[in-house]
Amino acid sequence: MGKKESNILFRRLIHSYLSSVVSISLVLFLVGIAGIVAANAKGVSDFFKENIAVSAIMNVEVSEVEAGAVAKEFLKKRYVKAVDIVSKEQGVKEMKELLGEDFLSVFESNPIPVSLDIQVNAEFFSKDSLAMIQRELQMDPMVAEVVYQESLVDLLNANLEKIGLVLGVFILLLMFISFVLINNTVRLNVYSKRFTIHTMRLVGATKGFICRPFAGQAFFQGIISSSIAVLALIGVLYIVRNEFNQMFLLFDMKVLGIVLLGVILTGILICLLSTIFVVRRLISLTNDELYI
Repeated sequence: MGKKESNILFRRLIHSYLSSVVSISLVLFLVGIAGIVAANAKGVSDFFKENIAVSAIMNVEVSEVEAGAVAKEFLKKRYVKAVDIVSKEQGVKEMKELLGEDFLSVFESNPIPVSLDIQVNAEFFSKDSLAMIQRELQMDPMVAEVVYQESLVDLLNANLEKIGLVLGVFILLLMFISFVLINNTVRLNVYSKRFTIHTMRLVGATKGFICRPFAGQAFFQGIISSSIAVLALIGVLYIVRNEFNQMFLLFDMKVLGIVLLGVILTGILICLLSTIFVVRRLISLTNDELYI
């Protein structure tokens, strides 16, 4: 074989290898994105639930100091995550935005009472639990009324359940597609070397001996591909941290580490299994089947 032909063959092998690495990296990147979303779905769900406030409207004569004392008592309750005091001035400002600047002109004094915006722990964010919380908070003599957007609660709970179901199906489908794509990519790469495998078999090489170099290549291919995917995922997370910092704070760093490690292990495992399966199949091919 001439030098020119050797160079052409070498370039083809390099191109084939790089194409396989890029294809596997893209698939693992998508798997990683899905894994990150799935692993942090509960945190995101809890974030939305805990940002719907239950408003405890105090009696008109209750001062901010007294409301602060009530807020401290509410914070002791197991279902309360945080309490914000909405002063009369802040309440007036919000009402002006809704009703106009002159809405107070018909009143002799400020009719807007102090209120408490209560963030409920996500585990208590259900229709029955919120109704129980409403009854319990109204037992305080300084509280005139406890209100929350019941329709919004029902809508959010229903939509979160649907999103969770769709996300689960999507991840399972993506995992299946990723396995098929990576398996096909590896199969095509190994299949191009079927004549080399056939020659090794003719000289008496065992299946284990033939599989060993291909398994080694698959191992390094899996490491390189998954490392590229992990670097891309880290880049995405960096962008999310800079552009959507509040959302990034919802992510659990330990869970993110596990997902990234899982991407690496998945890449290595699928490449190894696919390669071994294809090589063992090629070893058993007859002379005629080699040319099909």
